[in-house]
Amino acid sequence: MPAMQPCRLQIFGASGSGTTTLARAVADAWSVPHADSDDYFWIPTDPPYSKQRAPADRSRLMNEVFVPRKAWVLSGSIQGWGDDVLAHVDAFVFLTLDPEVRMRRLAERETLRLSRDYLEPGAMGEFMVWAGGYDDPEFSGRSRAGHEKWLKTEERPVLRLDSAQPVAQMCQAIVDWEPSWLR
Repeated sequence: MPAMQPCRLQIFGASGSGTTTLARAVADAWSVPHADSDDYFWIPTDPPYSKQRAPADRSRLMNEVFVPRKAWVLSGSIQGWGDDVLAHVDAFVFLTLDPEVRMRRLAERETLRLSRDYLEPGAMGEFMVWAGGYDDPEFSGRSRAGHEKWLKTEERPVLRLDSAQPVAQMCQAIVDWEPSWLR
Protein backbone atom coordinates (compact mmCIF):
# COMPACT_ATOMS: atom_id res chain seq x y z
CA MET A 1 0.00 0.00 0.00
CA PRO A 2 1.27 3.50 -0.74
CA ALA A 3 1.97 5.82 2.15
CA MET A 4 1.22 9.51 2.30
CA GLN A 5 3.58 11.33 -0.03
CA PRO A 6 4.74 14.87 0.62
CA CYS A 7 1.88 17.19 -0.21
CA ARG A 8 0.40 20.47 0.94
CA LEU A 9 -0.75 19.57 4.45
CA GLN A 10 -2.32 21.70 7.16
CA ILE A 11 -2.07 20.58 10.80
CA PHE A 12 -4.42 22.49 13.09
CA GLY A 13 -6.17 22.37 16.45
CA ALA A 14 -6.35 24.37 19.64
CA SER A 15 -3.46 26.47 20.93
CA GLY A 16 -1.25 24.14 22.94
CA SER A 17 -2.30 20.97 21.09
CA GLY A 18 1.12 20.59 19.46
CA THR A 19 0.41 21.65 15.88
CA THR A 20 3.71 23.46 15.39
CA THR A 21 5.83 20.71 16.91
CA LEU A 22 4.14 18.01 14.84
CA ALA A 23 4.23 20.07 11.65
CA ARG A 24 7.98 20.60 12.05
CA ALA A 25 8.46 16.84 12.51
CA VAL A 26 6.40 15.98 9.42
CA ALA A 27 8.15 18.64 7.34
CA ASP A 28 11.50 17.21 8.44
CA ALA A 29 10.37 13.65 7.63
CA TRP A 30 9.26 14.74 4.16
CA SER A 31 12.14 17.22 3.64
CA VAL A 32 9.70 20.00 2.78
CA PRO A 33 9.21 23.53 4.13
CA HIS A 34 7.22 24.20 7.28
CA ALA A 35 5.21 27.40 7.75
CA ASP A 36 3.43 28.49 10.91
CA SER A 37 0.26 30.56 10.65
CA ASP A 38 1.38 32.78 13.57
CA ASP A 39 4.32 33.99 11.47
CA TYR A 40 1.83 35.39 8.97
CA PHE A 41 -0.94 36.42 11.37
CA TRP A 42 1.32 38.58 13.56
CA ILE A 43 3.60 41.44 12.57
CA PRO A 44 7.07 40.93 14.10
CA THR A 45 7.11 43.16 17.19
CA ASP A 46 8.90 43.41 20.51
CA PRO A 47 7.22 42.04 22.52
CA PRO A 48 5.90 39.52 20.01
CA TYR A 49 2.23 38.75 19.28
CA SER A 50 1.04 42.27 19.92
CA LYS A 51 0.06 43.55 16.45
CA GLN A 52 -1.97 41.62 13.89
CA ARG A 53 -1.22 41.76 10.20
CA ALA A 54 -4.18 42.69 7.98
CA PRO A 55 -5.86 39.55 6.52
CA ALA A 56 -5.08 40.57 2.92
CA ASP A 57 -1.41 41.05 3.85
CA ARG A 58 -1.30 37.63 5.55
CA SER A 59 -2.65 35.92 2.45
CA ARG A 60 -0.42 37.86 0.08
CA LEU A 61 2.66 36.96 2.10
CA MET A 62 1.68 33.28 2.38
CA ASN A 63 1.02 33.12 -1.36
CA GLU A 64 4.42 34.67 -2.07
CA VAL A 65 6.48 32.65 0.39
CA PHE A 66 5.27 29.05 0.37
CA VAL A 67 1.94 28.34 -1.35
CA PRO A 68 3.44 27.93 -4.88
CA ARG A 69 5.68 25.06 -3.75
CA LYS A 70 4.70 21.47 -4.60
CA ALA A 71 4.72 20.36 -0.98
CA TRP A 72 4.73 22.01 2.44
CA VAL A 73 3.34 21.63 5.95
CA LEU A 74 1.37 24.48 7.51
CA SER A 75 0.76 24.55 11.25
CA GLY A 76 -2.04 26.48 12.86
CA SER A 77 -5.54 27.51 11.99
CA ILE A 78 -6.23 29.87 9.10
CA GLN A 79 -9.91 28.98 8.74
CA GLY A 80 -11.88 32.21 8.56
CA TRP A 81 -9.07 34.39 7.21
CA GLY A 82 -6.96 32.31 4.83
CA ASP A 83 -9.50 30.70 2.52
CA ASP A 84 -7.42 31.48 -0.58
CA VAL A 85 -4.51 29.56 0.97
CA LEU A 86 -6.78 26.74 2.19
CA ALA A 87 -7.81 26.19 -1.43
CA HIS A 88 -4.27 24.85 -2.05
CA VAL A 89 -4.26 22.36 0.85
CA ASP A 90 -4.39 18.69 -0.19
CA ALA A 91 -5.14 17.16 3.22
CA PHE A 92 -5.64 18.11 6.87
CA VAL A 93 -4.60 16.78 10.25
CA PHE A 94 -6.84 17.85 13.15
CA LEU A 95 -5.25 17.57 16.59
CA THR A 96 -7.27 17.27 19.76
CA LEU A 97 -6.08 17.09 23.34
CA ASP A 98 -7.69 16.87 26.75
CA PRO A 99 -8.38 20.52 27.71
CA GLU A 100 -6.68 20.23 31.11
CA VAL A 101 -3.49 18.86 29.56
CA ARG A 102 -3.58 21.48 26.81
CA MET A 103 -4.04 24.37 29.22
CA ARG A 104 -1.23 23.05 31.45
CA ARG A 105 1.08 22.94 28.39
CA LEU A 106 0.09 26.48 27.48
CA ALA A 107 0.66 27.77 31.01
CA GLU A 108 4.16 26.28 31.00
CA ARG A 109 4.94 27.78 27.58
CA GLU A 110 3.56 31.20 28.44
CA THR A 111 5.36 31.26 31.82
CA LEU A 112 8.62 30.66 29.93
CA ARG A 113 7.80 33.50 27.52
CA LEU A 114 6.95 35.80 30.44
CA SER A 115 10.20 34.94 32.20
CA ARG A 116 12.09 35.98 29.07
CA ASP A 117 10.27 39.32 28.93
CA TYR A 118 8.42 38.22 25.78
CA LEU A 119 5.07 39.17 27.25
CA GLU A 120 3.82 42.36 28.79
CA PRO A 121 2.21 42.05 32.23
CA GLY A 122 -1.38 40.87 31.88
CA ALA A 123 -0.92 39.52 28.35
CA MET A 124 -0.57 35.94 29.57
CA GLY A 125 -3.88 36.08 31.43
CA GLU A 126 -5.71 37.49 28.41
CA PHE A 127 -4.23 34.84 26.15
CA MET A 128 -5.03 32.02 28.58
CA VAL A 129 -8.66 33.13 28.82
CA TRP A 130 -8.89 33.24 25.03
CA ALA A 131 -7.18 29.83 24.64
CA GLY A 132 -9.41 28.31 27.34
CA GLY A 133 -12.50 29.28 25.34
CA TYR A 134 -11.59 26.82 22.56
CA ASP A 135 -13.52 23.94 24.15
CA ASP A 136 -16.58 26.06 25.03
CA PRO A 137 -19.23 25.49 22.32
CA GLU A 138 -20.57 29.03 22.94
CA PHE A 139 -17.16 30.72 22.55
CA SER A 140 -17.16 33.34 19.80
CA GLY A 141 -13.47 32.99 18.92
CA ARG A 142 -11.58 30.09 17.36
CA SER A 143 -13.19 27.00 18.85
CA ARG A 144 -13.46 23.27 18.55
CA ALA A 145 -17.14 23.67 17.65
CA GLY A 146 -16.12 25.99 14.81
CA HIS A 147 -13.46 23.58 13.59
CA GLU A 148 -15.89 20.64 13.74
CA LYS A 149 -18.53 22.62 11.84
CA TRP A 150 -16.00 23.53 9.16
CA LEU A 151 -14.75 19.92 8.91
CA LYS A 152 -18.29 18.71 8.17
CA THR A 153 -18.14 20.72 4.94
CA GLU A 154 -14.65 19.57 3.99
CA GLU A 155 -14.31 16.99 1.21
CA ARG A 156 -10.53 16.63 1.29
CA PRO A 157 -8.93 13.96 3.50
CA VAL A 158 -8.81 14.65 7.24
CA LEU A 159 -6.78 12.63 9.72
CA ARG A 160 -7.75 13.11 13.38
CA LEU A 161 -5.11 12.54 16.01
CA ASP A 162 -5.07 12.79 19.80
CA SER A 163 -1.95 14.79 20.49
CA ALA A 164 -1.38 13.15 23.86
CA GLN A 165 0.60 10.64 21.79
CA PRO A 166 4.36 11.08 21.33
CA VAL A 167 5.28 13.35 18.41
CA ALA A 168 7.23 10.56 16.68
CA GLN A 169 4.16 8.30 16.79
CA MET A 170 1.88 10.98 15.33
CA CYS A 171 4.44 11.83 12.65
CA GLN A 172 4.64 8.18 11.66
CA ALA A 173 0.82 7.97 11.54
CA ILE A 174 0.81 10.83 9.03
CA VAL A 175 3.62 9.36 6.95
CA ASP A 176 1.80 5.99 6.94
CA TRP A 177 -1.62 7.55 6.27
CA GLU A 178 -3.35 6.33 3.15
CA PRO A 179 -6.06 8.83 2.20
CA SER A 180 -8.59 7.66 -0.37
CA TRP A 181 -6.95 9.71 -3.10
CA LEU A 182 -3.82 7.54 -2.80
CA ARG A 183 -5.66 4.30 -3.44
